[in-house]
Amino acid sequence: MPISPFMAAINQICDEKNLPKKDVIEAVEAAIAAAYRKEYCNQKDMIRAIMNEKTGKFDISQEFEVVKKDEFEHENFQKVLKDAKKIDKTAKIGSTIQISLPYKDDFGRIAAQTAKQVIVQRLRESERNMLFNEYKEKMGEVIPGTVQQIEGRSIIINIGKTNALLPAQDQCPHEHYYVGQRLRVFIKEVENTPRGPRIIISRSHPGLLAGLFKMEVPEILSGTVEIKGITREPGSRAKVAIVSTDPQLDPVGTCVGQRGSRIQSILAEIGDEKIDIIVWDKDTKKFLTNALSPAKVEKITLSKDKQTATVKVDDDQLSLAIGKGGQNVRLASKLVGIEVDIIKPDLNAKISKVKEKDNETEEKVVKEKIALTETEQKPKKASAKKLAKKFTKKEVAKTSKAKN
Repeated sequence: MPISPFMAAINQICDEKNLPKKDVIEAVEAAIAAAYRKEYCNQKDMIRAIMNEKTGKFDISQEFEVVKKDEFEHENFQKVLKDAKKIDKTAKIGSTIQISLPYKDDFGRIAAQTAKQVIVQRLRESERNMLFNEYKEKMGEVIPGTVQQIEGRSIIINIGKTNALLPAQDQCPHEHYYVGQRLRVFIKEVENTPRGPRIIISRSHPGLLAGLFKMEVPEILSGTVEIKGITREPGSRAKVAIVSTDPQLDPVGTCVGQRGSRIQSILAEIGDEKIDIIVWDKDTKKFLTNALSPAKVEKITLSKDKQTATVKVDDDQLSLAIGKGGQNVRLASKLVGIEVDIIKPDLNAKISKVKEKDNETEEKVVKEKIALTETEQKPKKASAKKLAKKFTKKEVAKTSKAKN
């Protein structure tokens, strides 16, 4: 059966606006009901129009709410149960009954204008709801965008079907934006408003880094490598805790990629921000040791409630453990979820160890001196004996010459 011209027009609207057919038909039905009420009924009447999709014609009816006699307020949209039973025998309190009205299609100019306004309004509402639902599902994801407009400290970014707001507090420090710039953003909030969905995006949220890792590392998307936590100071430094579900797979090497290809793609998106990839461990001490890298930890002492850790490091590792402005220990603390205190080794214990070593050295030196002295003295005694023997031989020789 050939489609009616009216339905053909509706299908065209659905294709052009990318709207569900159901929403467009509901908008048209509401428009016809509004036009019918404007032209032929009282403005307080409840008029309903149902479209026949095959013929394109409408069934018009007036609706009434069935109420108790003492609750009756207005005859235009209410019927008491006694009168409602005369129209529909199945009527009961709280139900709705309908009275069929004659079909009309010769609407006047005002009624036609009313219908047009209703259709436009309903289609806009449908578009707004569709956008809201679409981006509500994408909340927490990373999507591409293009800088559309710069309004003071706020940036308007086109994210495809609509624009989103990048507030100043969600921007990365030291990043400079310009119209036409392409970048990836994290969908932080989606709110439905009368003017359409209000979408807040971020460039400083840890979720941006998580999304970039998912894009560049297939093993994370598949679940072989899992991100356990991310903490970052946007534009400066970040720490990412990961773990592999496959014992034979190196999670750090997987994220870095061959010759650093994967991590370089991520760094290209976030600029000069440094990323420390940390191996997660269920043992808090081991996890904290990894989180404090590149510093080498000597000893970690946890409090009874495991909410505070005291970390002992050597003097040459102290600056690395704390980091510039306390950044390294601060990020490690947030990543592990406990308070961290960095301390030096006990100075007195260190001095006593040094003294012990010095005493051992002194004793060794004294022993070596004694041995050396004894060695030097022996040759001297031997020489004296030889001289005595030589002297005796000379005296004997002289005596024998004298006798002769």
